[in-house]
Amino acid sequence: MFGLTMEKVLIIGIIAVFLLGPEKLPHYAAQLGRLVRQLRDMANGAKDRMRDEMGPDFDDVDWKKLDPRQYDPRRIIREALSDDEPAVAAAAAAPTLTRAARSAPVRKATVPLGAGELAPFDSEAT
Repeated sequence: MFGLTMEKVLIIGIIAVFLLGPEKLPHYAAQLGRLVRQLRDMANGAKDRMRDEMGPDFDDVDWKKLDPRQYDPRRIIREALSDDEPAVAAAAAAPTLTRAARSAPVRKATVPLGAGELAPFDSEAT
């Protein structure tokens, strides 16, 4: 929990004994216990309320799928800006790319110009 090992908790407890003194330590330990109990009750209350509001669908939700750490904002924006529908479907089915592959620029397939065909030009962009 919070990266604390038993040794670290023990050291924090010893420091607390010296700083607070033996007469105030039980009072603060009781307050800490009440705080932890209140936080646990609030978390359980939120979970119960969500279960009541969602009904039987609550047990069917895949919570790992909703984890925000799995989303790559660059991929989401790239897919949103892409005009190619097959590319979006292929990207969704493709495995997750490495960091180097994700940072590579995305290039659309180019079609060579026909004989006598002019290159596209936007007069307002220049």
